[in-house]
Amino acid sequence: MKTFTKGRTVAQSEPGGGEGAPEARPRVVVVGSGFGGLNCALRLAGQAVDVTVVDRDNYHGFWPLLYQVATGGLGPDDIARPVRSIYSRRENVSPRMATVTGADLEARRLHLEGQPDLPYDYLVLAAGSSTTDFGIPGVQQHCLPLKTLPDAIGLRNHLLGAWEAADAGVSADLDAALTVVLVGGGPTGVELAGAISELIAVNLARDYHHLDHRRAKVVLVEMNDVLLSGFAPRLQRNALRTLQQKGVDVRFGARLASADRNGVRFADGSTISAATVIWTAGVAANPLAGAVVNQGAKTGRGGTVTVNPDLSLPGHPEVFVVGDLAASLDKHGAQLPQVAQVAIQGGRHAAQQILRTEKGQPTRRFKYHDHGIMATVGRRDAVAQIPGGLTFTGTLGWLAWLAVHLVFLIGFRNRAVVLVSWAYNYLTWDRASRVILALPPGEGTGVPPVER
Repeated sequence: MKTFTKGRTVAQSEPGGGEGAPEARPRVVVVGSGFGGLNCALRLAGQAVDVTVVDRDNYHGFWPLLYQVATGGLGPDDIARPVRSIYSRRENVSPRMATVTGADLEARRLHLEGQPDLPYDYLVLAAGSSTTDFGIPGVQQHCLPLKTLPDAIGLRNHLLGAWEAADAGVSADLDAALTVVLVGGGPTGVELAGAISELIAVNLARDYHHLDHRRAKVVLVEMNDVLLSGFAPRLQRNALRTLQQKGVDVRFGARLASADRNGVRFADGSTISAATVIWTAGVAANPLAGAVVNQGAKTGRGGTVTVNPDLSLPGHPEVFVVGDLAASLDKHGAQLPQVAQVAIQGGRHAAQQILRTEKGQPTRRFKYHDHGIMATVGRRDAVAQIPGGLTFTGTLGWLAWLAVHLVFLIGFRNRAVVLVSWAYNYLTWDRASRVILALPPGEGTGVPPVER
């Protein structure tokens, strides 16, 4: 096993090892196969360490494109790749499909549900984030989140199921059956609102030609006075104008008070009747953070874990916390956003610090390099900004968005399929993945199906 002395590890003989016994390779356990965990494991591939990547799912998902799965533009496996395929030629990396229930940080053992404990010399926590309802009554029971692949399939099922019920003439309130409310005007809410409005105006209007699609409504509500907080004002105005041109009803200053099976109620007493309410208003650190590092660890915004400048856990230099789990700070002392680039760079940084420690070198502080932010608002329309104040809108922003997302997709097959699907969708206006798939009990949103 390994113990730390002045920031580095030194070998200790196992019982019965004796002098001259070969030193065991350091064992690195990475929790999570998202952007942070993936990039950490890939950076350690081929190094003199043994890596185990633990995740409850057997795939890495490209979550920025979840909304396209939810709206029929892409299929589920277009944005996901099995982790064993990713690591199949990296002999020192072994995936483990398991659910983490906790850890003994002093004994350096990770607890797994239904499996033996997993010992480690270094632990990297990269389990991402989960949806938070901020304690608003009814959100968990009646709103649809979009955080996982089952969520995306469940949302697609729900959207299409509402139109099936309306077409069958069994909906008690036709207008409510064709109304979609999105809560939260961040990138996910904006991208979903644009995609759903196009899905209705083109595909569903054609598929359900007995229904008057003009009665369908897409309502995007945001409690602040702007969309896309963090984007340049010019881009915020552009996104708002584009959504309104697509027929999306954008409402500002709308603070959700509750949700039920009939729709939503706001703090001012107003209501919207809707069969579909989508929650995109907030995320928090994965509850795993509390289960693993709740032994006196401090927390930051959204339940994130306070970390040292090198992303290690205070008091445990062998434990690193990256991505959405970490309350990592920028050069001005502000907490970094929960976005993919922070996780990607954090995962690589954690791997580099492990290798530095093994070489007896001191760790270095994490320095985040901002690559910019972007969001697509619809067909041939996106907003993008890069460091230095340069911004793009319209077709140029959309092309930049397409290029960036293709580059960061994992695997040639996924890139090729997504590129072909996008070309097909663009030429034909057809979102081909409009199938309703049955999900196993407990998967997806938990929201009851549309009444028939």
